[in-house]
Amino acid sequence: MMKVKVDAEKCIGCQLCVQVAPDLFDMAEDKAVAKSETVPEGQEDICRDASQQCPVEAIPIEE
Repeated sequence: MMKVKVDAEKCIGCQLCVQVAPDLFDMAEDKAVAKSETVPEGQEDICRDASQQCPVEAIPIEE
């Protein structure tokens, strides 16, 4: 089971993760947040993609 979160201290609010994976991430004011700590089955690849594209590496994944 994959888990994901957004490090609010690192997040710059660029919204790239929301654009890449709108089912997994949302904006809370000026920071991104994970909609759920547990990544739904079948969404792992898109979650990895969003994490890798984050310009400030604010999306750690636990596999």
